[in-house]
Amino acid sequence: MIESFRNIFKIGELRKRILFTLMILAVERVGTHIVTPGIDTSVLEEGFRQLQGTLFGLYDLFAGGAFSKAAVVGLGIMPYISASIIIQLLGSVEPYFQKLQKEGEEGRKKITQYTRYGTLGISAMQAYGVAIFLQSIQLPNGLLAVPNPGMNFILITMLSMSAGTMLIMWLGEQIDDRGVGNGISLIIFIGIISRLPAAIMEEYTAFSAGQRGLLSELMLLALAMVIIAFIVLLTQGTRKIPIQYAKRVVGRKVYGGVNTHFPMRVNTAGVMPIIFAQAIMFVPSTVITFFPESEFMDSLQRLFSYDSWFYWILYGVMVVFFTYFYTAIALNPVDVADNLKKQGGFIPGVRPGKRTAEFLDNILTRITLPGSVFLAVVAIIPAFLAKYFKIPYSLASFFGGTGLLIIVGVALDFLQQIESHLYMRHYDGFMKSGRIKGRRSL
Repeated sequence: MIESFRNIFKIGELRKRILFTLMILAVERVGTHIVTPGIDTSVLEEGFRQLQGTLFGLYDLFAGGAFSKAAVVGLGIMPYISASIIIQLLGSVEPYFQKLQKEGEEGRKKITQYTRYGTLGISAMQAYGVAIFLQSIQLPNGLLAVPNPGMNFILITMLSMSAGTMLIMWLGEQIDDRGVGNGISLIIFIGIISRLPAAIMEEYTAFSAGQRGLLSELMLLALAMVIIAFIVLLTQGTRKIPIQYAKRVVGRKVYGGVNTHFPMRVNTAGVMPIIFAQAIMFVPSTVITFFPESEFMDSLQRLFSYDSWFYWILYGVMVVFFTYFYTAIALNPVDVADNLKKQGGFIPGVRPGKRTAEFLDNILTRITLPGSVFLAVVAIIPAFLAKYFKIPYSLASFFGGTGLLIIVGVALDFLQQIESHLYMRHYDGFMKSGRIKGRRSL
C-alpha cells in the first residue's frame, strides 16, 4: 500500500491532477465559512438545532454544513443535481432530449448547457425561498436571525447564493477536466466527510465520561466494517450477460466475431432511491414545524420521527419503490436490445429484438429486488442504532444511509481512476491482483 502511494507521486501528470483536485476541494470548503451578509450567526445556529430531523437537515447534509451556516455556497450542489435529474427525466419522455442523447458529443454539450441554465434558475428560486425562511427564524426571546429583513436582504441572498452554486458547479467541472474523479461527487463526498471528526470527538467524549465501554466501541467498529463491506459488494456487484457479435466482412477485413459481456449492476439506481425517499419522508416533519403545537400535531410528529416503526416501514417501502423507479429510468432494456441489434450483437440462445429486451428486463427485475431490499436496510440502520444503541445520530449516519453510500461509492470510483493511471504506466495498483476487493460479479 505504501509503495502504491509512492508510485502516485512518481507520475508527474497524476501528481498534478491529485494536487489540483485537493486545491479545488479546499476552495469549496473555504466557501462554506463565508456567511451571507445580514445574518446573526448565533441566532441562526440555535434555530437550526430544532430542524435536524426535517428536510432542511437533509439539505444541510449535501451542502456539507454550509446551509445551516447560511454560507454563500449554502445551496450546495443540489440545484445542479435537481437540474440534471429533470433533464434526465425529460430524456425519457421528450423526443427533443432523446434526440440530443443520441447525438454523441454535440448532444452532450447541449444537454450540459441546458443543465447549467436549469441550475441557475433552480438556485435563484431556492435562494428566494431560503431568504424567506431565514427571515422567519426567531428565538423564544425575540431575537431574529435576520435583524434587518426586507427586499434588500432577499436580493442579496439570491445573488450571493446563486453565484455560490454556479461557482461550485464550475469547480466540479474543473475537477472533471483537470483533476481525478467526478467533481460533483467529490464535492458532496468532502462535505459529508467534514462532519466525521466532530462525530468522532462526540463519541470519544461519551466514552471518556463512561457512558459507553470499550467492548461497545469495539462492537461498533466491527459493525461499521461489516456494513462497509456489504455496501462495497452492493456497489460493485454486477451480473454479466454474455454477448456475441456476428462476423462482418468489409473489403478484405473481418469485423466482429468476438465474445464479450454486458454488465448489469445489482444497484443500478445508486444512492438516488434513498435521497428521493428521505426527501419525501422529511416533508411531513418539515410541514409540521410551520403549524402551532397541538395534540394532533404532536402525534403526527411522533409518527414521522426517526424512532418510529411506522417511519421505518414506510421509509423502507419507499426505498424499494424508488429503486425500481429510478432503475427503469437509468437502464431501458428496449434501448439496449436495439443497440445490440444495430451493432450485430446478440445474447446466445435469445433472439434479437423484442425477445432480448424481455430477457434483459426479466434479469433486471430479479437482481434489483435484493439490491433494493438491502438499500432499504442500509437506509434504516442509522435510526435503528440511534434508538437502541443510544449512538448520536451524527455518528450513526456514518453506519448507513445516504452518507455512507455516497462515501463508499465516490471513494471506489476515485480509487479506480487512480489505479487506471498507474496501470497505464505499468505500476502496481492498490491491489496486487489489479482488482479492488468487491469488484466482482454476483
